[in-house]
Amino acid sequence: MNRTTLSLIAGTTALAAVTGFAALSAPDAPGTDTAAKAAAQLPVERTSLLCPAPSTSDLAETSYTSFTPVTKGTGSGGKAELREADEESADAPADGEDKGTGKDGGKSGDNKPVKPVLTPKEPGKPVTGDSSGGDAPARVGTADGRFAPGWTVQETTEVAAGTGRGLQGVNCTAPDTDFWFPGASTDADRTDYVHLTNPDDSAAVVDIELYGKDGALKSEVGEGITIPPHSSEPVLLSTLTGERQTNLTVHVNVRSGRVGAAVQALDDRLGGDWLAASTDPSGSLVLPGIPKDATSVRLVALTPGDADADLKVRLASPSGPITPAGHETVHVKGGMTTAVDLGDVTRGEAGSLVLTPTDRSVPVVAALRVVRGKGDKQETAFIPATRPVGTRATSADNSGKGSTLSLTAPGAAATVKVTASAGSEGGTPVSKTYTIKAGTTQDIEPPVPGGLKGTYALTVEPVSGGPVYGARTLTASEDGVPAFTVQTLPDDRGTVAVPEADEDLSVLQK
Repeated sequence: MNRTTLSLIAGTTALAAVTGFAALSAPDAPGTDTAAKAAAQLPVERTSLLCPAPSTSDLAETSYTSFTPVTKGTGSGGKAELREADEESADAPADGEDKGTGKDGGKSGDNKPVKPVLTPKEPGKPVTGDSSGGDAPARVGTADGRFAPGWTVQETTEVAAGTGRGLQGVNCTAPDTDFWFPGASTDADRTDYVHLTNPDDSAAVVDIELYGKDGALKSEVGEGITIPPHSSEPVLLSTLTGERQTNLTVHVNVRSGRVGAAVQALDDRLGGDWLAASTDPSGSLVLPGIPKDATSVRLVALTPGDADADLKVRLASPSGPITPAGHETVHVKGGMTTAVDLGDVTRGEAGSLVLTPTDRSVPVVAALRVVRGKGDKQETAFIPATRPVGTRATSADNSGKGSTLSLTAPGAAATVKVTASAGSEGGTPVSKTYTIKAGTTQDIEPPVPGGLKGTYALTVEPVSGGPVYGARTLTASEDGVPAFTVQTLPDDRGTVAVPEADEDLSVLQK
């Protein structure tokens, strides 16, 4: 193997260990026997997360909770912090600019840097921060060393009244270049924004495409949107099109750079919540954690290509798979958003929706709009299709009451270990093991740390069996309104597969 090939292996291996976003294998040089040894799962060394600006309401109260699970092999160094998105750009003002008059995210009047909202001290223990009112900015977080693998930040906002009132929650996400959001709307009662946050030193250029019931909506305004470095832009969907559409799919495609993206869906009558991105388009999808007391569930789906998709619809209930009456299958036309109202499909029991192809597999994205309550006491949340738990998944910002963990095994039965961390202000971790029968969903009251003070995190780790999907629901009572928010639990990507080199690259000579 020549030195050029070995240098490439060394570079790509280092990249995988740093980012944790790719599993890489060594390329083979022609004419040589260089079969890679089994890849080792190593902890990622650095990660980043982006949190959208939480609310424009003066009545908003927002909390941030950070947690990193303890991971073997990470060493003792590293740090993590969550800062305002525009702080870095404000720290480097242009020549002649007053350094003491930066924006809220920059320097204060006495030239002191703004303190990060979160600075975790050690893995295994959550830390919290908060903000009030409608001026809270987007946040950018970075973690390295022992704080990077599995780092999770939850943003939870309570809005007492007005459009979008209720409980809104979102997991802060890693920057990326492609996002799908089925379930958005430009209806008269809805005010939906797509929040775009750029963590990097150069501008990002983004296209926003909208797909309605009849296909793509024309919108030149959504093309070539520039997001300046270290900044966040909320884009009101109704400004991108003159058409009123009850059910939309939003596609965020990044031409250059990378961004974090999330849709804030606010309803005049039904409260509101964050709509996180659906998992990558796939022929089969799982949407876990429909609350058992849901009064209305709507499935919104899109196949991004030209081919139509025919899907079987099954509800994974506590007793096994159930076919919703009158909704055995759903036909999704290519490039068109399809919505199906499933009513109170769970009928008082835990449930997860499982979509599989009836014949040939066509990639699809999907999400659920879920409503709890009746009359003028209703609240809305969203559940996007998600990846399985995989090796490990974490949910932050749990309290002694109001948290439900929903786990489903759509294929083979599975056994999982659920660990409640120490509390942010005190408490002893505790773990319990659960068995999820094949084709079922189980709502569990999660374990609570002994002597809990503050909030805590839940970590889910499959022990044996088939793939497991999960979601966590937070509930609260807001003047009789059953406020709630649901976050899915995909794999935290805390480790990356790194092939073992056949040769010691450190001793190579030219």
